[in-house]
Amino acid sequence: MKISENYYCVILAGGRGRRLWPCSRDEYPKQFIDFFGVGRTQLQQTYDRATHFLPPKNVFVCTNKEYAPIVRKQLPEVAEENLMIEPVNRGTAPSVAWANMRICRRSPNANVVIMPSDLFVLNEEAFYRNIEEGLEFVEHNNFLLTMGVTPTRPEPGYGYIQMGDATDLPDVFTVQSFTEKPERDFAKMFMDSGEFLWNTGLILANSHHLNECFHQLFPEVIRRFDSMPADFNIEQEMAFVNETYPSYPNVSIDQGVLEHYENVCVLRCDFGWADLGTWHAIYECMSRGEGDNVIIDSEVMIEDSHNNVIKLPKGRLGVINGLDGYIVAENGNVLLICKKGDSSALVRKYVNEVQIKYGDEFI
Repeated sequence: MKISENYYCVILAGGRGRRLWPCSRDEYPKQFIDFFGVGRTQLQQTYDRATHFLPPKNVFVCTNKEYAPIVRKQLPEVAEENLMIEPVNRGTAPSVAWANMRICRRSPNANVVIMPSDLFVLNEEAFYRNIEEGLEFVEHNNFLLTMGVTPTRPEPGYGYIQMGDATDLPDVFTVQSFTEKPERDFAKMFMDSGEFLWNTGLILANSHHLNECFHQLFPEVIRRFDSMPADFNIEQEMAFVNETYPSYPNVSIDQGVLEHYENVCVLRCDFGWADLGTWHAIYECMSRGEGDNVIIDSEVMIEDSHNNVIKLPKGRLGVINGLDGYIVAENGNVLLICKKGDSSALVRKYVNEVQIKYGDEFI
């Protein structure tokens, strides 16, 4: 893949990952966990992927002050000026806007990949090829470019992108609509129609155009950034951010920009992808053993059991008999056993109820 000094990556690493509770906890969410026992956490694997096609100095990581010590520990090679540490949680849109402003000052002709920290890629070479195609497109076109993959099942826990008109480039289409986490019946309709792609959460744009998008989303914020002297240093910038960040809108880049902006295209990709945000999605994308069970880095004796996903802590042995279609997940002071089904809604429900009844120590 062609590596350009004008290519940058912004890794989003501030989420709480509650849909994978109890293994993902507020104090230590999924992106900081070596979930599959491969020796690198999700964040570290994403950073490795970014630095495969970029110089390390062009990789930025967005997180919040609560998780900053974890990021520094897991990615000690990332320079301090490449860490975008939010003083308060305000969604992904303000943090990306801030990172893009810093990138623009460093390289006015930059082209940026915005990348979730929990990306699961099946075909790395195809991934780098698709990234290169996307960066070349945004380098010459003032569009936001999302990356979509063809659905393989009617997954209600994912976002869907409806393809519109074809463009002059193969596999690049205008975006007709976005739908976030539809009901299963709608997800099946989307898949059967052939018009929809799964939204991978990857967004590409040239930095100048991305800045224009944020001007439209929160003009007052960007105007205040623009009003600062051109030669202000990192310390002055951080003082400004600490003062103003609490007033920024709490909005994701998907909802704030993509769903309300006209110049959005989608690249139909073939790198094989899964959102490792739900137990059901993990079950669907992982290789299965005897009885179609997915056992994730755990010691288990299992008999007469089928279609389960099991994740236990190191040093624990699970003995399971007669279980069919369940999640069995333990971490710290919580053991979860529930029907796999559309687990994201169930887990979200239990997280809320446990937090109310038993307090934050179990979340």
